[in-house]
Amino acid sequence: MIRAFGGKTPAIAKTAFISEAAYVVGDVEIGGHSSVWPGAVIRGDYAKVTIGEYVHLEDNCVVHCGTPLVIGSRIIVGHGAVVHCGRIGDNVLVGSGATLLDRATVGDSCIIGAGSLVTPDTVIPPRSLVVGVPATVRGEVTDEQIQRLRVDIEGYWAYALKYKEEGL
Repeated sequence: MIRAFGGKTPAIAKTAFISEAAYVVGDVEIGGHSSVWPGAVIRGDYAKVTIGEYVHLEDNCVVHCGTPLVIGSRIIVGHGAVVHCGRIGDNVLVGSGATLLDRATVGDSCIIGAGSLVTPDTVIPPRSLVVGVPATVRGEVTDEQIQRLRVDIEGYWAYALKYKEEGL
């Protein structure tokens, strides 16, 4: 479901896939070849949400913020993750059930482990492997992990395209 709020209507690229069971409202921009799966909620009712290209928001994600939020390109946000931060760089994996809180910033080419809690105002440097509650940097993302993420992102778009072609 796509809805206007406060005079703002979501701007969604024609090549994006938005599940009919997702909820996108307000001042939201979604870039090309991105996908928003069933149960995902993107609320641009309080502040603007900008989402780049090839961003895949899996089932039951929540994206909302108290300040403008920019989500880069080539990103997978896992099932049930909560994105309530300030910025996520490019080439990032946010694991299932992870929570990113107010004004946190995630650099490029990072992996946020499943179930991790990124606390308010945290700044995560590029290529960081982050896990835990609270989340801490536990290592550097390898070239192999970055390549695997690229493959997964391409695969996710191919799968979203099938949904789109079937009118789902």
